[in-house]
Amino acid sequence: KALPLRLLLALLLLAPTLPARHERGLIFNLDTGELCLQSAQCKSGCCHRHSGLSLARCAPKAAEFQECSPKSIYGVYYKCPCESGLTCDADKTIVGSVTNSDFGICKDPRGL
Repeated sequence: KALPLRLLLALLLLAPTLPARHERGLIFNLDTGELCLQSAQCKSGCCHRHSGLSLARCAPKAAEFQECSPKSIYGVYYKCPCESGLTCDADKTIVGSVTNSDFGICKDPRGL
């Protein structure tokens, strides 16, 4: 029940910017730091929020040895997925998948 309320709040906060952005074609290919609703909108491929109440912004993907989230269907992350070529070494659980809290560390699968 809280998720639709959060989404509604995000849409209301973004509403004044959406028409201007759409006219300029900037709903996608958003730069780091720009407000987003889905990771697909970001050049980096990561729409990140610090908490459930914060606005999501495009952020760079996690580098080697940084905290990460496995790729998810939700499109908004508390920890960004890993950069290309790295894997997110995380313990995946059903509860963590639902709550988007399966965090891990980015590792090079070819590394030591």
